[in-house]
Amino acid sequence: MSPSHIHVPADCGTVTEILSRVGDKWSVQVVVQLGGGPKRFNELRRIVSGISQRMLTLTLRGLERDGLVTRTVYPTIPPRVDYQLTGLGCSLLRTVRGLGDWAIANREEILAARRRFDAGGADDHGTEPKHSDAA
Repeated sequence: MSPSHIHVPADCGTVTEILSRVGDKWSVQVVVQLGGGPKRFNELRRIVSGISQRMLTLTLRGLERDGLVTRTVYPTIPPRVDYQLTGLGCSLLRTVRGLGDWAIANREEILAARRRFDAGGADDHGTEPKHSDAA
């Protein structure tokens, strides 16, 4: 399918914004971790490798704003805050897991393609890709 055959919604700015949110590496990791059940902020910070406190805060706020995560504050001292996927967040989790399954299933083929590409040198860079199928 060529790019000209792909349907682009009239409000593609919103779609692009949504895909940016749900497709960034931190959001994906947080959604996957919350797929195992509610988590506290510091627990998420420990298990999402490499994320800073600020980035986790921004990620959780964005996911909450988009209706993918709920934030529940318990009136204890100190206050306890749990984050949990909403129904919408669970539907995203299914999609993310499907994409992960695809990556695992096709990992070897992709690595082989990368090796072929990298071994090909710089001769073909900048030229149109060659397709074997007729349009």
